[in-house]
Amino acid sequence: MSSRFGQLFTAQTFGESHGAAVGVVVDGVPAGVPFGVERVQAALDRRRPGQSALTSPRREADRVEILSGVFEGHTLGSPVALLVRNEDADPSAYLPLKDVYRPSHADFTTEARHGRRDWRGGGRASARETVGRVAAGALAEAVLDALCPVEIVGWVDALAEDRAAVDPGSITRAAVDAHPTRCPDAAAAGRFEAEIRAARAAGDTVGGVVGVVVRGLPAGLGEPVFDKLEADLGKALLSLPACKGVESGSGFAGARLRGSAHNDAFTPGPAGGVQTRTNHSGGIQGGYSNGMPLLLRAAFKPVATLFRPQDTVGRDGAATTVSPKGRHDPCVLPRAVPMVEAMVALVLCDHLLRARGLAPVDGRGLQIRPR
Repeated sequence: MSSRFGQLFTAQTFGESHGAAVGVVVDGVPAGVPFGVERVQAALDRRRPGQSALTSPRREADRVEILSGVFEGHTLGSPVALLVRNEDADPSAYLPLKDVYRPSHADFTTEARHGRRDWRGGGRASARETVGRVAAGALAEAVLDALCPVEIVGWVDALAEDRAAVDPGSITRAAVDAHPTRCPDAAAAGRFEAEIRAARAAGDTVGGVVGVVVRGLPAGLGEPVFDKLEADLGKALLSLPACKGVESGSGFAGARLRGSAHNDAFTPGPAGGVQTRTNHSGGIQGGYSNGMPLLLRAAFKPVATLFRPQDTVGRDGAATTVSPKGRHDPCVLPRAVPMVEAMVALVLCDHLLRARGLAPVDGRGLQIRPR
């Protein structure tokens, strides 16, 4: 059961939803990167449950401990271990569910693969596992800040069939976090909140789309074949709980255009550089970044736990019904935003370090200089 992500900059998460703790070990971290508990705690505070009436009421402070790899406010070049203890675990709510398979959860498939499962909230399949991802993402952003500063901003772009109006060129995290839905479009945020509350009142759930933009990424980051930048980003985002689809740039909408409308014409850029007139490519061409803003959208299904009876089968194969209890999000989107940002940061940091290690001997190609 692999829990490791990345090639040079690697993150290995550990822990179960209702176990003693969750966390991550990050390896391949360059020495000398400014990093402290405040930075990772700020990231985890954006992910934790209990932030508003729109999220799970589970009360976790998610206080992070840095166990290794950091000394006197800087990374040492050794593995960085980050730990968060579970303080509000309540496995008793799941005891009635231990011998039945919850619809659209990982209960059946996990047991089919491994012959056993942790029935306490889903174990590794729980979104609680993403604590380690977000902590690792904070470290990845610190490395990016030191070597190649970029801005990574995610937001809730759509809920069910309702889409917000957001300008990726100017959106900020402050604007995103100003509303509990994490939608920076005030009118859409009001509609989204009403829809989430209505779903919760009906014992139901709702899904939608998280958008993310990366500004300031240099051209030339990525690989040409299997490790294309958008391929690795797609894998990263699809590995998140409940994520069912990823678009880069124009995505599926681009399939409805002709090439003459979809092509991004090159034009002279600032300081003698190159830019494109449009950005249907979403900042990636041929597997490499092209210097334009990176644009991605990730679709998240409705949360699988419904507070209403559902048909299922038990471990004995007999038909039954299940009525889950416990504490769950009616919509994953608000808390998915920092998860999406973290996975994007992990991919970019890994590709950045790979590019630095394979720099052309003649000094040409991708130019990355310390800040």
